[in-house]
Amino acid sequence: MDGTNKFSPLYDPNALHDFLRRNKAVVCALSASYISTFAGYPLDSLKSRLQTTKTSISIPRLAALVYREEGVMGFYRGLWIPLMTISFVRAASFTIYSRTKEYFANHDILTRNSIIDVGLTGGISGAMSGALISFGSAPFELVKVRRQLEYSIAATKGITLKKAPGTLEAVRDIYRINGIGALYMGFRLHFIRDTMGTALYFLEYDAMRHLLGRNRLGEQGETPPWLPIHSSLVPFVCGSLAGVTSWALIYPLDVVKTKVQQRALAGEMYRGPFETLYRLIRGADPANPKPLLAGIMRLYRGLGVSAIRSITTHGLLWTLFDMTATYIDRLPNPSRSMES
Repeated sequence: MDGTNKFSPLYDPNALHDFLRRNKAVVCALSASYISTFAGYPLDSLKSRLQTTKTSISIPRLAALVYREEGVMGFYRGLWIPLMTISFVRAASFTIYSRTKEYFANHDILTRNSIIDVGLTGGISGAMSGALISFGSAPFELVKVRRQLEYSIAATKGITLKKAPGTLEAVRDIYRINGIGALYMGFRLHFIRDTMGTALYFLEYDAMRHLLGRNRLGEQGETPPWLPIHSSLVPFVCGSLAGVTSWALIYPLDVVKTKVQQRALAGEMYRGPFETLYRLIRGADPANPKPLLAGIMRLYRGLGVSAIRSITTHGLLWTLFDMTATYIDRLPNPSRSMES
C-alpha cells in the first residue's frame, strides 16, 4: 500500500483551500473576533458598570472593587455569550458588508476611485449589516448586560447576592418578565445604535484605508508622506480610529439603552429614552437640576475605558482579519495554475 495516500480520503488540502477561499469573509471574521473579543471583554464589563453607577468612580478603583468582590471571573462574567454569539454576529456582519460592496461593484454603483464613493459604499454596506444583524444580536446583548450588572440589579431589588446566577438562569428570569418579548427590551434603541454605529464604523474604516493607500481592488499600496507607517500597521491604525470615533459618536445612545434595560431588568417603572436622557443629564429633581456640563460628563462616563477597549478590540480585529485574508489569498490554487 502506498503510505503517501493513506489519509487522502479524509484530508484533501485542495478542497480545504477552496473552502477557505469561498468563505473568506466568514473565516477571517470568526478567527479575528474570538481573539479580539476575549482581549477586550474585561474593559467592556467595566464600561457597563461605569454607565449605570450613580456615583463617580475611577476606572482603577472600580477594577479593584470588582476584583475584591468577585475575583478575576468578575471581569469575564457572561464572556461565553459574546465569545460565541458576537463572533458569529461579526461573521454575518462582515459577510453582509462584503456582499453589499460586491453588489455595488457589479452594478457600477459608487465605483469611482474617490474617498466619497469609497466612504459611502462602506457606510451604506455597514448600515445594511447593522440593521439586519440587530434582530439576532439584541437578545444576546440584553443577557450580557444582565450578567454584567447582576449585583447592581439585585441591589435595586433589595437582594444581597452571595453568588450570581448562571447564564441560563438569567435567561429564564428575563423570560419570566414577559415571555419571549422580554428578550427584546430596549430593541428600538439597540436597532438605532447598531445601524448608525455600524454605518459610521465601516464608512470611517474604508475612507481611512483609502487615504492610507488601499485601492478599490483591496490592494495596499504605499502610505502617504504625512503618515509614513509600515503597511502592516495600517489595519490596526484604521480599525482603532474607526472604532474609537464611531463609538464616541453613538456613546450617549448606548448609555441610554443600557440604563433603560437595567431599569427594565430590575422591575422599575419604565422611562422613555428622552426622559432617561434628560434625567441622566439634569438629574432626578426638576427643581434642582444638575449643571449641564456635569450632566454631559455623566453621560460620557466610561468613555475612556470604552475607547481603550475599542483600540484593543478593533485594532486587533482588523489586523488579524487582514493577516488571515492574506494567508488565504496566498494558498495554492491548482485551478488558477491550470488556467495560466
